[in-house]
Amino acid sequence: MLIASDNDESGRVILVSGSDGGIGSAIVENLITHGYRVSLGSLDTGLLETKFGPEAPNKIYHFFDAFDKESATHWVSKTTEVFGRIDGLVNAIGGGGRVAMMDDNDQALDEVWELFVKTPLRLTRLCMPYLEKSGRGRVVNIASLAAKRIRNVTVGYGAAKFAQLGLTHATRTYGWEKGIRATAICPGWVGTAKSVEKAANLKMLPDEMTHPSTIAHMVRTAIELPNNASMAEMVINCEFEDLF
Repeated sequence: MLIASDNDESGRVILVSGSDGGIGSAIVENLITHGYRVSLGSLDTGLLETKFGPEAPNKIYHFFDAFDKESATHWVSKTTEVFGRIDGLVNAIGGGGRVAMMDDNDQALDEVWELFVKTPLRLTRLCMPYLEKSGRGRVVNIASLAAKRIRNVTVGYGAAKFAQLGLTHATRTYGWEKGIRATAICPGWVGTAKSVEKAANLKMLPDEMTHPSTIAHMVRTAIELPNNASMAEMVINCEFEDLF
């Protein structure tokens, strides 16, 4: 059942980073199926074409490198040139090295900070004028349960995800009076290819993990909720934990 929204969703334009990943791909498929137009950024636009077919009136692809500021600027500019608007931004970039508490590895730490904090902030800033014009702009950041609690020593990932959660709250505070709503989605284990590889070590069957399509549904829910029903955080887990 579709969530009631302020107006018709058809034709709204959503920018999606990390669209070639397991969760990102599911988000793109869900949005296209429900009538959205999408602008997808990737290091390999050929991979996007393989996944989603050739460009069409409802989808465009553009080169995007999270570590290249200019590529973000060019991507947003191309999106507005083609579609004339941006109604939502989904930051779904994954990856990054794992930095343990006692690791002296500034390069890996800088990498996760760039991926999960600086890049989403950069894209949010670039999209902000168009989100304001929308009247009901949306920013959805794919965070993690690691943004809510720490269960291991990968302090770099956890610290960056905590910061991404903070970025989400800063975005919703800044954009509230402009009709912009921001949501952080915080999942536990999601059954992507990378997670499935780790399933044996986790003593968990792949089917026991949350499916990427479920995260995609949550993203669309966050986008479609009306301005008077904002959800700052959406937490989901496939394992039992107190509170989560």
